[in-house]
Amino acid sequence: MDFYLGLAQVIGIHTLLGLSAWCVLHTGQVSIAQGAFFAIGAYVAGMLTSMWAVPLALALACGSAIAGLVAVAVGFPALRVKGLMLVVATTAFAEIVRLFFFNLKWRVETPTGMAGPDGSLGFGGIRYFPSNGWTTFEVNLLIWALVAGVMLLLWSLDRCRVGTIWRAVGEDELAAQSAGINLTAAKVSAFGIGGAIAGLGGGVFAHYATHIEHNNFTILLATFAIAYPILGGLKSLAGTLLAVILIQGVMLEGLRFIGEWRSLLFGVLIVVVMLVRPDGMLTRSLGLGPLFGGRSTKPASGTEDTKPKGATHHA
Repeated sequence: MDFYLGLAQVIGIHTLLGLSAWCVLHTGQVSIAQGAFFAIGAYVAGMLTSMWAVPLALALACGSAIAGLVAVAVGFPALRVKGLMLVVATTAFAEIVRLFFFNLKWRVETPTGMAGPDGSLGFGGIRYFPSNGWTTFEVNLLIWALVAGVMLLLWSLDRCRVGTIWRAVGEDELAAQSAGINLTAAKVSAFGIGGAIAGLGGGVFAHYATHIEHNNFTILLATFAIAYPILGGLKSLAGTLLAVILIQGVMLEGLRFIGEWRSLLFGVLIVVVMLVRPDGMLTRSLGLGPLFGGRSTKPASGTEDTKPKGATHHA
């Protein structure tokens, strides 16, 4: 049972990471910086609880807020480039953040001894959950409550003006700009909200793992973040969750006995899904309900084309 509870925690944390990338991909951008925002949230939240005994809720909120602010700061200059150059720029930023934490040494004396990041040795002693008697089940409740809250937030955004703007920018920037949409505001808001969600996931990850280091936040983590919403489908929030379960639960854990062949299967899975279902595994057409499906693409009542079939237009 402990194995499955631990797996549920990993799936929940990676779902937050995937949802952060979902925001950015919605505007047609491909960012490799989600792992960097994840790392910022992890280190900030971990430092607050272990070094200064800040309550967990406040630490997670601060980690999320700082990651979101950094994402906004990165978003403005990143908007000067697009496509492959954006991928390169965000990859460079992610490596800068990772190397910053690799060299960060900041330890303070606490009632339980020295605590804080220790450079290449990593950042251990983030023991808020064990020290406060949290059970694995209670940690799971926290993680999945956060996942549910984030999904509800994104569902709400998707059904209001923000979601409409994000989709319009993602589908055709020129047409969106012609319609009066502020491209900078749309893209930066997606970067900021996505960064805040990634920071929240990172904060939870730091307390779940109790020890973090720079190798936890490599380009591979950002690759997973992008793969989840792409495989699951950008038109359905549930698709991201399904993709995380498939990759983390089935491929990485369920197929552990095949060793490194899992990496090959991961690549094959992406290729197959892109060929068979280029819109992802879940789409609006599956009718999964208002919470998990996107906004309906069917025309509103009374707006259907009433032109008879077979009718032709004469000059």
